[in-house]
This record gives sequence, structure tokens and C-alpha cells, in this order.
Amino acid sequence: MTKQKNYKKTLFACYLGFVTQAITANFAPLLFLTFKGNYDISLEKIAMIPLVFYLTQLIVDLAATKLADKIGYRICVIVSQAVSAGGLILMAILPDVLPIPFAGILISVVLYAVGSGLIEVLVSPIVEACPFENKDGMMSLLHSFYCWGAMGVILGSTLFFTLFGVENWKILTFIWALVPLYNTFNFINCPIERLVEEGSSLGVRKLLKTPIFWLMIGLMICSGASEATMAQWASAFTESAIGVSKTVGDLAGPCLFAMFMGISRMLYGKFSEKLDLTKVMLVCGTMCAGCYLLASLSSLPVLGLAGCALCGLAVGIMWPGSISISSQKCPRGGTEMFAFLALAGDLGAMVSPAMVGSLSEMAGGDLKTGLLAATVFPVILVICLIAVKKTVKKK
Repeated sequence: MTKQKNYKKTLFACYLGFVTQAITANFAPLLFLTFKGNYDISLEKIAMIPLVFYLTQLIVDLAATKLADKIGYRICVIVSQAVSAGGLILMAILPDVLPIPFAGILISVVLYAVGSGLIEVLVSPIVEACPFENKDGMMSLLHSFYCWGAMGVILGSTLFFTLFGVENWKILTFIWALVPLYNTFNFINCPIERLVEEGSSLGVRKLLKTPIFWLMIGLMICSGASEATMAQWASAFTESAIGVSKTVGDLAGPCLFAMFMGISRMLYGKFSEKLDLTKVMLVCGTMCAGCYLLASLSSLPVLGLAGCALCGLAVGIMWPGSISISSQKCPRGGTEMFAFLALAGDLGAMVSPAMVGSLSEMAGGDLKTGLLAATVFPVILVICLIAVKKTVKKK
């Protein structure tokens, strides 16, 4: 008698995969001022940490288009967890061992960024390949674990620093490293299927010649930009608009944003079978543009904070929704498609926050001006969705 495969183990491992990505993306920024004080690193150099993180992810996204299919999903996803754990562990060791502490930090960041990039490319197609019903809902629920992971890192780290002091950050780094270390063994044992049969995917050339694929790329760029801009500037916006401390700003800004984003993905995961994904995305895109306008144009600080928090509710569906629409409209896209989608999302997430910062600086440090300019991304997302609907109707 053939033993039935337990795909719930696969799903659990993928959930923890996104929690791992949340740890690698959100933990180091909480230590920027600690790095500055402990190792005498300038803020200009510290600004290179997120840049190196996202650039490494972009390179991995691009490389993974061929790598995953050649050596297999399982090996790649196990490596993603192992290097994420290794990068976190080394971040607590290398700065004190190497003659240049900043070099030690960057080596660690590159390592766990490789893990984060592989997670981004592999986890969604692994779940997509599992024989689950209601794939849209599964994808949305899966991506909600990045939000809960981000909240957990912010709240857990804040609590740890309050109880034990920020000087013990290395102990906390080892604790967070246990998550990907444990998850490495989950991916060793869980069932993993191929997304498409070998030789049946479109391949890169045919994929790049498919018009609807470029609309999906547009969706992902705008999704990444809409999500990352508010996520990265929420704390600074809350502090400047309401005049609170950094601790309160972190909790009221990015933490509240992440909470609403997670709620949005969970709700869609529960009710997705009764909803039209494209219509939900159109509503979310319109709502997101409204939230950016509310945050940037409101003269009342409370309304600005509401725009910031509710933006999480609006952007929650965008990234997983864009992936689900791509899977529906281009079912033979294969691993290459998921890699390009991740690349596009990361590109939007890297360019838009930098654009907001530059425009705000040009406006004399007025963050609202930068956020107003970022309204263009959810507007373009809505235009792309309308174009997708028209393209499908023509076919």
C-alpha cells in the first residue's frame, strides 16, 4: 500500500520559509544605530546594508531562473534555509573577528540575502505545485506569514531589548537563526513536486515574447513598489507626522502596517473561493492610491496614520494576487516565470522607496511629497489589471 504524501508538512515548511525571509529583511534595520555606536560605522555606510541586501536578492532572482530546474527545488530550498541561518549567525561573529567590522556585516548580509532571494523564487511555485484546492486562497495565506514574521521580529526584538538591553543583540541574533536552522530539516523531509513536467514549460524566450507576461511584470513592479514604499517609510512618517519616539513609531508605523497586510491576506485566503481575484485587485489598487493620498495630503496626523495603516490592508493582496493571476493566465510559465516575477517585485521594492527618499530630500525633507509621488504605482497597477482583463477577453 502506497503511503499518502503529507503536503501539510510542505505547507508548514513554506510558511516558515516566509517567516525566515521576514527575519532576514527586518532584523538588521533594527540594529543600524547599534552598529554605528559599537563599530563606529558612518550612516552613509550603514545605508549600504539594505542596498546590498536587495541587490543580492535581485541577482539571485535572475540566477534562479535556470538553477532551480537544473539541480532541483529541494536542494535549492534547503540551501536557502541553511545560508539564511549561516548569515544570521555570522552577523553576530564576523564584525568582532575581522579587522574591518563593516566587512563582516556585509558578508553576513550577502549570505542571508542569497537565502531570502531563493525563498522568494522557490516557495510560491512549491505551494503552487502541491495538489491543493483553492490555490488563490492558499497563495494569499502563504504570503501572510511574511507579515506575521515581520510583526514577530519587530515586537519580539523590541521586547527582548527592553528586558535584556540592546547590548545583548548577538544572543537575539542566534535565537532568530534557529528558525531557518529548524526549517532546513522540514524541507529535507516534506514532499516537493515539480511545477510543470520537464520540457513542458514555455522557456525564457517564449515567455519574453508573450504579451500578457509583460503585463504581469508590470503588476509585480507596482505591487513591490506600493508595498515596500510604505513599509520602509512608515516609521519615519509616523515619527515626523505625529512626533512620537522611535519605539512608538516602529510599533505604530511598520508594525501596524504589517498587521493590516497580514489580516488582508488571511481574509482573502478564507473567502477567495467566493471572490473574483481580478476585481479584488482592482479594488485594492484603487484603495491603495487613496491611502497614499490620505497619508500625503491630510493635515491631521491621525488621518495620516490611518492612511499608512490601511495601506497595509490594500497592498496585502497585490503581491500574492499578481502571482496567482500569472499562474492562471500563463500556466506553462514554470520556474522561470516565478523567478522573473520575484525579480520584478524586488525591482519595484528597491526603486520606489529610494525615489521617495530623493524626492522628499529635494522638497526640503518633506516626506509627504515623496509619498504623494508614490501614488503613481497603485494607479499603474490598476491600468495593468484593466489591460489584463481586455487581453483575456480578446483571446
